[in-house]
Amino acid sequence: MEIAAGGLLEVRITPADVGKRVSVRRVEPGAGGSPEFADTVGVLTSWYEGVLLITKKNGQAVRIAESSLVAGKIVPAAPARRRGPAASFEELARICARSWQPLESEPLGEWTLRAAAGFTRRANSALPLGDPGMPLGDALGRVSDWYARRGLPAYVQAATGAAGTQELLCAELERRGWTAEVSAEVRIGALAPVGDVDAPAADGVRLTRTPDEEWLGRYGKVDDPELARRMLVEGPSVWFAALPGGRAVGRCVVDGRWAGFAAVTVDPAHRREGLATAVMAALARRALEEGASAAWLQVETDNAAARALYDGLGFATHHSYHHFRHFRAAA
Repeated sequence: MEIAAGGLLEVRITPADVGKRVSVRRVEPGAGGSPEFADTVGVLTSWYEGVLLITKKNGQAVRIAESSLVAGKIVPAAPARRRGPAASFEELARICARSWQPLESEPLGEWTLRAAAGFTRRANSALPLGDPGMPLGDALGRVSDWYARRGLPAYVQAATGAAGTQELLCAELERRGWTAEVSAEVRIGALAPVGDVDAPAADGVRLTRTPDEEWLGRYGKVDDPELARRMLVEGPSVWFAALPGGRAVGRCVVDGRWAGFAAVTVDPAHRREGLATAVMAALARRALEEGASAAWLQVETDNAAARALYDGLGFATHHSYHHFRHFRAAA
């Protein structure tokens, strides 16, 4: 917080700083009526009619009354990581998109509309990387109409938490009535430590280029096996891993220096046996053979068990993404 020469806190931000990363302190009534201070750091996404909207790294939007501010300043972006691979938001977003390709896509300016008969939100959402080539309200109308013609809910995938992410877009989507349904972290890490992890069961992992019925059965998120198989095999270099009896499965897409892990699923009867680690280790070793050196994955924010696993394997959060849904008014 800013301290003036006289030792007083100062508010050194204005509405002109919308779009910048800020740190603010406000005073709130505490227990027993005594005042308490609360601090918030994030992107200032709006300042309108005496209310500040600050979007935090995890996508949470915090509304703060201007009258409650006691200090505020612009702060620099988070420092660059000192371990693991370096990556920009746009590079990772495009890598992630290539690993989970839709059956149908259409450009909307620099946005991409994606559809895959409803199989996964990632393949059935608009990816807004750049300028849609028209006012935002018109673009969102086009998005809603495009998905309605396909009998699908309209989703926009937008990100927060890193340099170049889309806090302003997230705030505008929320203002226009789009609802964030699911949030996830994109995590990155070095690939070699995943391949080197001590996982004896990794020697029993079978690697294939296509998922069989047993793999699909363990993955479990499949209503139409043929559609799922068609979707899952698409990507630059796709590998499927499975332990005998469908005890655990996983998927990896190798794309240049990046290896992306997904669909890591373990039979509930065999959890806490190191099988997820074994599957990832086997996939990592194959990706290393193909020349990859960096790893990424996506994990929903409420999946505590998976997040703990990835913590142990050295993955750190790069940014978060959110699927915003538009609910059309009834006819």
